[in-house]
Amino acid sequence: MLARILTSLVCAAGLAAAQSYAPATERPPQLAREFRGAWVATVHNLDWPSAKGLSASTQQAEMRAILDKVAALRMNAVLFQVRPQCDAVYQSSLEPWSPWLTGTMGRSPGYDPLAYCIREAHARGIEVHAWFNPFRALCNTDHPVSGNHVCKAAPGITRRYGSLVWCDPAHQETRKRALNAIMDVVNRYDIDGVHLDDYFYPYPTGGMSFPDGRTPAQRRAYVDGFVSSLYQSVKSRKAWVRVGISPFGIWRPGVPSGIEAGLDSYEQLAGDSRKWLKNGWVDYLAPQLYWRISPAKQSFPALLEWWRQQGSRPVWPGIATARIQSSEDPGRPASEITNQIALSRQIGRNWNGHIHWSAKSLVTNRGGIATKLAGTYTQPAAIPPMPWIQDDPPAAPGVSAAIQGEVTLVSWKPDGNTAKIAVQSRVGSRWSTVRIAHVGAGRTTIPRADAIAVTAIDRFGNTSSPKVLALR
Repeated sequence: MLARILTSLVCAAGLAAAQSYAPATERPPQLAREFRGAWVATVHNLDWPSAKGLSASTQQAEMRAILDKVAALRMNAVLFQVRPQCDAVYQSSLEPWSPWLTGTMGRSPGYDPLAYCIREAHARGIEVHAWFNPFRALCNTDHPVSGNHVCKAAPGITRRYGSLVWCDPAHQETRKRALNAIMDVVNRYDIDGVHLDDYFYPYPTGGMSFPDGRTPAQRRAYVDGFVSSLYQSVKSRKAWVRVGISPFGIWRPGVPSGIEAGLDSYEQLAGDSRKWLKNGWVDYLAPQLYWRISPAKQSFPALLEWWRQQGSRPVWPGIATARIQSSEDPGRPASEITNQIALSRQIGRNWNGHIHWSAKSLVTNRGGIATKLAGTYTQPAAIPPMPWIQDDPPAAPGVSAAIQGEVTLVSWKPDGNTAKIAVQSRVGSRWSTVRIAHVGAGRTTIPRADAIAVTAIDRFGNTSSPKVLALR
């Protein structure tokens, strides 16, 4: 059927035989590699949905708008918050529906947001990393909870801390509940990554101590054990699912020399994130480097250089796009963000990448940032590989192409290990990457090309040799 369609297209265009594509020996440049992500926060309706109680169709339209913007900017990943406070932004038998969807904890929005996000993102060639808050139980003690929420189902493992409720990591049940929730998603959903933020213990407030009677060293041991167990559990089930953590951007005050911070995340949040990187308990680390390039006390380049010296796994900094022209940083221009991306491509030995906080800033073009990023993300990029897990390349795909007027129709037939297809084109002497698509699409249309190169990419990020076709 496909061959007949392609033949009819060629005939309809009245093309001479000299304009058909044939296998060629030339080789295109290597694909660009960079993780280009954006956090999509559901808590407090920060990014999505824009308000509680919206209809399912409105929520879905807002999700598509985010993914359309990410795709238009040639980005390749979203980190979607699916467990803000021991609840679920997906169908779960373990925890209640999140109130940020409908306004009532436990009430279904009428569809499965995570499944919808995965389907729509993958159709656009975008990865979905499911973002979990492992131990936060409730953002505000005034919020009502459903009967199956941890505050009612297992109140003995919770601790009140100011206006928050926290699951005490010292309890084995706390760690087990969090791990079970995460692995439930890994098992049932076609996610590309598992992502945790820095909330292992609550940020200090009002001079209070977390009421568990534990020392900082004991707390770090609980968190270290959880992080290690999580990594092993995910890899034993689906080795291609990336595990990433986004710690506070400064490991400890004074590290590196001259860096200052009002928070010691190592002591106060039990975040020995340098250990996780050194020990290979993550596939990437995304420290929240939300400061500017120039201040010496919290210098973006100084901190990034230090982080990228702490292990061999990728360090993809979180960058505060939301602080452009904000009350937190009133004078910050959009160029601060593009300059930080440029630095992230130059500093250190690890694979390139970064993550925007957050998606809303991109969708609203805050300070013109989306416009400026068009000059930063000039071509689509493939997500970096994970050679420490698996480095066997997939087989090259079967490829055919036909000219249809002023466009080229490219079709592929890959093997079962392929997840994405990268399409490069040559016009004259210039090669460029024009599309990275989900393998299931089967075909794509690109501007008319003198030659094309099609490369298979597996779920680990490994690439095949390119299959090249050129006009006769």
